Amino acid sequence: MATNDPREPELGGDMPFLQHLVELRDRLLRVVLTVTVVFLAIFPFANDLYSILAEPLLRHLPEGTSMIATEVASPFLTPFKLTLVLAIFIAVPMLLYQAWAFVAPGLYQDERRMVLPLMVVSTALFYLGIVFAYYLVFPLVFGFFTSVAPDGVAVMTDISKYLDFVLKLFFAFGLAFQVPIATFVLIWTGMTTPAALAHKRPYVIVGAFTIGMLLTPPDVVSQVLLALPMWVLFELGIIFARTMLPRRAQAEAEPAAAAEPASTPTASGEAHEEPADDDDLEAELDRAEAEEAGLDQSAAADSQRAESRGQGAETEER
Repeated sequence: MATNDPREPELGGDMPFLQHLVELRDRLLRVVLTVTVVFLAIFPFANDLYSILAEPLLRHLPEGTSMIATEVASPFLTPFKLTLVLAIFIAVPMLLYQAWAFVAPGLYQDERRMVLPLMVVSTALFYLGIVFAYYLVFPLVFGFFTSVAPDGVAVMTDISKYLDFVLKLFFAFGLAFQVPIATFVLIWTGMTTPAALAHKRPYVIVGAFTIGMLLTPPDVVSQVLLALPMWVLFELGIIFARTMLPRRAQAEAEPAAAAEPASTPTASGEAHEEPADDDDLEAELDRAEAEEAGLDQSAAADSQRAESRGQGAETEER
């Protein structure tokens, strides 16, 4: 029988293990095909894309200097690598959608309603972290590095080393911007509460600066620029959880409260019905009296029938 329980998964039937593997293979092929199409579309612009990526550093290089390629294949492989990584970044929505479509049939209704928006917001935050790093962090970091170069040292960065450096920062800031999602999921799953996380705020701040130290180059500027957004996003995650989760809990509690009978728990944990009013008590008393009168009449009739049978038996003996 169908139910409206939001915790009930809507499965189309049990699938054999081999069929799950076939579906997983098909979805992985779709992801690979998407990445390949995007890569082929942007590969002709590989050198232009690298020039855009290198612009924050080129802006701060001293006059008369430029970036260099120290390996023979670097002029080709470095833009190629950038184009491939960019194709993967662009295809992230498709990748997440295929992952969602694969696991969604095994999720409960309320989990599906929550997971899909979280995936969309997570993707947007990842892209926002990359934009934040490119427009705000890179100018400060490269300006700092080029300004502290010793006299007589020409700053001439290798193109492959630069690509590895900026990709590391992109990944670090994209990951750091997932802090609100992680905070919300921890509270949503019941592993912690907003009050408990707020109480641990000093430890979170120390952890943010520690993560900034591990994920960024060994300079104070990039570490602070990564730690501060993590702290702010942590606070936003707590605010978002405090706002959304009570509404969700109230929406789930209303149908359950309407289906339950009116009762209140006692001190021992058992439920008892609410006390009735005077009219109900009088009606109940009348019903009890009527039942008692009916029982008395039935007993009298039984007694008369028994007496009649006894008199009949005596007459036959005589």
